[in-house]
Amino acid sequence: MFSKVTSNIKVSVIPEYDIKNSYPSENRFVFKYNIVIENEGGFPIKILKRKWLIFDVGFGFTEVVGDGVIGLTPEINPDDHFTYFSNVMLRSGVGNMSGKYLVRNEETQDNFEVDIPKFNLLSEILSN
Repeated sequence: MFSKVTSNIKVSVIPEYDIKNSYPSENRFVFKYNIVIENEGGFPIKILKRKWLIFDVGFGFTEVVGDGVIGLTPEINPDDHFTYFSNVMLRSGVGNMSGKYLVRNEETQDNFEVDIPKFNLLSEILSN
Protein backbone atom coordinates (compact mmCIF):
# COMPACT_ATOMS: atom_id res chain seq x y z
CA MET A 1 0.00 0.00 0.00
CA PHE A 2 1.15 3.53 -0.82
CA SER A 3 -0.15 6.37 1.40
CA LYS A 4 0.31 10.11 1.75
CA VAL A 5 -1.32 12.77 3.95
CA THR A 6 -1.85 16.32 2.69
CA SER A 7 -3.77 18.90 4.76
CA ASN A 8 -5.29 16.15 6.94
CA ILE A 9 -6.53 14.19 3.91
CA LYS A 10 -4.99 10.72 3.64
CA VAL A 11 -4.88 9.04 0.23
CA SER A 12 -3.97 5.35 0.09
CA VAL A 13 -3.49 3.28 -3.07
CA ILE A 14 -3.29 -0.49 -3.56
CA PRO A 15 -2.29 -1.36 -7.14
CA GLU A 16 -2.68 -4.83 -8.63
CA TYR A 17 -1.71 -6.33 -11.96
CA ASP A 18 -4.85 -7.52 -13.80
CA ILE A 19 -3.58 -10.65 -15.52
CA LYS A 20 -7.06 -11.64 -16.81
CA ASN A 21 -7.44 -8.47 -18.88
CA SER A 22 -3.81 -8.14 -19.96
CA TYR A 23 -2.40 -9.30 -23.28
CA PRO A 24 1.41 -8.99 -23.14
CA SER A 25 1.80 -10.19 -26.73
CA GLU A 26 -0.25 -7.13 -27.76
CA ASN A 27 1.60 -4.74 -25.40
CA ARG A 28 -1.51 -4.45 -23.23
CA PHE A 29 -0.76 -4.57 -19.49
CA VAL A 30 -3.75 -3.66 -17.31
CA PHE A 31 -3.51 -2.60 -13.67
CA LYS A 32 -6.33 -2.14 -11.19
CA TYR A 33 -5.95 0.23 -8.28
CA ASN A 34 -8.04 0.72 -5.18
CA ILE A 35 -8.02 4.20 -3.65
CA VAL A 36 -9.16 5.21 -0.17
CA ILE A 37 -9.54 8.93 0.58
CA GLU A 38 -9.78 9.53 4.34
CA ASN A 39 -10.85 12.88 5.77
CA GLU A 40 -8.82 13.24 8.96
CA GLY A 41 -9.61 16.98 9.17
CA GLY A 42 -12.31 18.85 11.03
CA PHE A 43 -14.47 19.92 8.08
CA PRO A 44 -16.36 18.24 5.21
CA ILE A 45 -14.65 18.16 1.81
CA LYS A 46 -15.69 17.58 -1.77
CA ILE A 47 -13.46 16.06 -4.48
CA LEU A 48 -13.79 18.39 -7.48
CA LYS A 49 -11.10 17.29 -9.95
CA ARG A 50 -8.27 14.83 -10.43
CA LYS A 51 -4.97 15.03 -12.28
CA TRP A 52 -2.90 11.91 -12.96
CA LEU A 53 0.64 11.64 -14.25
CA ILE A 54 1.13 8.17 -15.73
CA PHE A 55 4.64 6.97 -16.59
CA ASP A 56 5.04 4.02 -18.98
CA VAL A 57 8.67 2.88 -19.36
CA GLY A 58 9.76 3.34 -22.96
CA PHE A 59 6.66 5.37 -23.81
CA GLY A 60 6.97 8.36 -21.47
CA PHE A 61 4.43 10.37 -19.52
CA THR A 62 0.71 10.86 -20.04
CA GLU A 63 -1.36 13.38 -18.11
CA VAL A 64 -5.03 12.69 -17.45
CA VAL A 65 -7.24 15.48 -16.07
CA GLY A 66 -10.93 15.30 -15.28
CA ASP A 67 -13.79 16.18 -13.00
CA GLY A 68 -14.21 14.22 -9.78
CA VAL A 69 -13.42 10.51 -9.61
CA ILE A 70 -15.17 7.69 -11.53
CA GLY A 71 -17.86 10.14 -12.62
CA LEU A 72 -18.60 11.34 -9.07
CA THR A 73 -17.71 14.38 -6.98
CA PRO A 74 -17.94 12.74 -3.56
CA GLU A 75 -18.38 14.64 -0.32
CA ILE A 76 -16.44 13.21 2.61
CA ASN A 77 -17.30 14.20 6.18
CA PRO A 78 -14.69 14.43 8.95
CA ASP A 79 -13.51 10.98 10.14
CA ASP A 80 -15.13 9.36 7.10
CA HIS A 81 -13.72 7.95 3.87
CA PHE A 82 -14.51 7.30 0.21
CA THR A 83 -13.24 4.24 -1.65
CA TYR A 84 -13.16 3.55 -5.37
CA PHE A 85 -11.53 1.26 -7.94
CA SER A 86 -10.19 2.18 -11.33
CA ASN A 87 -7.67 0.88 -13.86
CA VAL A 88 -4.96 1.92 -16.26
CA MET A 89 -3.30 0.26 -19.23
CA LEU A 90 0.42 0.39 -19.94
CA ARG A 91 2.13 -0.73 -23.14
CA SER A 92 5.41 -1.73 -21.50
CA GLY A 93 4.20 -3.47 -18.35
CA VAL A 94 6.37 -1.25 -16.13
CA GLY A 95 5.61 2.24 -14.86
CA ASN A 96 4.13 4.33 -12.12
CA MET A 97 1.38 6.82 -11.37
CA SER A 98 0.99 9.85 -9.15
CA GLY A 99 -1.39 12.75 -9.04
CA LYS A 100 -3.43 15.35 -7.24
CA TYR A 101 -7.04 15.95 -6.29
CA LEU A 102 -8.56 19.41 -6.25
CA VAL A 103 -10.60 19.46 -3.06
CA ARG A 104 -13.03 22.02 -1.63
CA ASN A 105 -13.47 22.76 2.05
CA GLU A 106 -17.27 22.71 2.26
CA GLU A 107 -17.31 25.11 5.24
CA THR A 108 -15.13 27.90 3.80
CA GLN A 109 -15.54 27.05 0.08
CA ASP A 110 -11.74 27.29 -0.25
CA ASN A 111 -10.07 24.93 -2.74
CA PHE A 112 -6.79 23.12 -2.10
CA GLU A 113 -4.77 20.30 -3.63
CA VAL A 114 -4.23 16.87 -2.10
CA ASP A 115 -1.39 14.64 -3.28
CA ILE A 116 -1.96 11.13 -4.58
CA PRO A 117 1.16 9.15 -3.66
CA LYS A 118 3.35 7.78 -6.43
CA PHE A 119 2.81 4.04 -6.82
CA ASN A 120 4.60 1.47 -8.93
CA LEU A 121 3.04 -0.62 -11.68
CA LEU A 122 4.89 -3.85 -12.46
CA SER A 123 3.32 -6.69 -14.41
CA GLU A 124 3.70 -10.18 -12.96
CA ILE A 125 5.01 -11.54 -16.23
CA LEU A 126 8.04 -9.27 -15.87
CA SER A 127 8.59 -9.82 -12.15
CA ASN A 128 8.76 -13.63 -12.25
